[in-house]
Amino acid sequence: MQRQIAARLELSLATALGACLMWWTVDAMDQGQISEYTALVLSGLILTLFGALLAMAGPLGLWRALPRALGLAVIAGGLVWLTGLRFATVDQFFQTPLPSLAGLAVATLPVPFLVAAGKSRWNDYPVLFLEAWSIALRLTAALTFTGLVWLVIFLSDQVLQIVGITVIERLIGHELAIMMISGAALGLGMAVIHDLTEVASPYVLLRLFRLFLPVVLAVMAIFLVALPIRGIDGLTGGLSPAMLLLIMVGAGITLTSIVVDQSDAEAVKNPALIRSAQAMSLILPIFAGLALWAIWLRVGQHGWTPGRVFFALVGGLGLGYGLIYAQAVLRGAGWMERIRQGNLVMVLVAIGLAALWLTPVLNAERISAENQLARYLDGRLSADALDPYAIGRWGKPGAEVLDKFATLAKEPGQEALARRLAGETTDPMPDRAALVADLAAVLALQPATAAGTRDTLLPAVDDYQLQDWLQVCSQPLPDGQARCLMVVADLLPAIPGEEAMLFLERSTDYTEIAGLYLDQQGVAQYRAATRPDGRMIDADAAQRLMESYRKTPPPVTAVQMNQLGTGSDGLMILP
Repeated sequence: MQRQIAARLELSLATALGACLMWWTVDAMDQGQISEYTALVLSGLILTLFGALLAMAGPLGLWRALPRALGLAVIAGGLVWLTGLRFATVDQFFQTPLPSLAGLAVATLPVPFLVAAGKSRWNDYPVLFLEAWSIALRLTAALTFTGLVWLVIFLSDQVLQIVGITVIERLIGHELAIMMISGAALGLGMAVIHDLTEVASPYVLLRLFRLFLPVVLAVMAIFLVALPIRGIDGLTGGLSPAMLLLIMVGAGITLTSIVVDQSDAEAVKNPALIRSAQAMSLILPIFAGLALWAIWLRVGQHGWTPGRVFFALVGGLGLGYGLIYAQAVLRGAGWMERIRQGNLVMVLVAIGLAALWLTPVLNAERISAENQLARYLDGRLSADALDPYAIGRWGKPGAEVLDKFATLAKEPGQEALARRLAGETTDPMPDRAALVADLAAVLALQPATAAGTRDTLLPAVDDYQLQDWLQVCSQPLPDGQARCLMVVADLLPAIPGEEAMLFLERSTDYTEIAGLYLDQQGVAQYRAATRPDGRMIDADAAQRLMESYRKTPPPVTAVQMNQLGTGSDGLMILP
């Protein structure tokens, strides 16, 4: 019992120390004592060291876990250092989550292997399977415990403040104290949960997760049946279909792995779940292949970006898993063991790819930036489609390619590229007179004699609004009537001339209503319309009003409202 208490205290103090080191790193950066780049590398090293220590201290003991965690931290810190060389600032490092995700994979995926090496051998699948899920469960429980600790601290502070005692408030007013308490609570929670392994076993959750396999399989089967009927046009619309397909692949891999468990003795015995796992194994390559195809179509349309490189790698991993699972089932007896060994291989591949992502070997920013330049040079990418802002976010490789674009823009015939780099549109300027005339031709007017007001208001509106309104008005309703209506009346007596209320039926369930008028300087103002009591106008009411006003001009009545004082300096009660 004393040894158990000592182990809990050791881990709690260790994680409190890690939290203090993180606080010191951030504070030293803020004080200018170390550079942001140094702080980034130190943060990666500290988080990996104490995160791995937190995960391994339970099964191995703190002092046996320490050298393993330190070795992993040095590797992770070194890879973060290499990755940081791609970016001019630390802010660029964090502009996308991809470097952080790769670093997280390198810092976490090897941990079960280190535990297995300390307990038996590094590729002992039953140990790997059990430790991976146990670590996830312990961490979740420890984070919950840490949250409860802070809840107790907050409630205690509120109670003590009633009698004028503010010691807790003063204590938690210091960032260092917050970090230390959080670290100590997290370490204590992890240690206690590990001591309760029999009570907090992951097997209960794993057996519950198994039940989701038939449900997910049914959804994926329905998708495959409907795909030839509904078509695959959606796959060309962006990365979202690919992302959803990869999520389904990930769910299928996870649930199948849970069903086959750590050994044949522990694997599921239910025939329905076994058949579900076999069916899932056979369709996984199809889903992974569809996801890769969707990504390839997008790359063919718009070229590589770091995000597309990332999804392509994830899709490749999914296809690798799917092919291993499918051949394992097709080869007959022993398919579960073949899946387990395939899982082992694919995790190592994932770790390798994540590590390569953080090295110059797999520099997604360079790949993407150079691909955009090559596409422009060979004519596949127009100046209008070029996105200098996105390329500028791709670290030093992006900046280098933008410099090449800037040099190219100085050459004769590259005027469109020069305008694009300067932030100007490469499209020809719209003909305002033609826009106004086209809009006036399709814009229903009430009363019909108010053409003079319409022709005064529309020329003062910005081009983008004219184009937007014209797009709405140019799509007639099924009965042939326009989707837009301008109702003219003297709605603002303090301003000379008439104003207009504009109705735009943007969809069957949304009609936009707004007021349009010229201010004292002759500038067009566009204001949302409301009920006199301040209520917004719901979709049905807006459509009814538009239909009614299209038939008959509405009456104009005064608003029942007065103000204290005069003019714009007055005071009024808004209903």
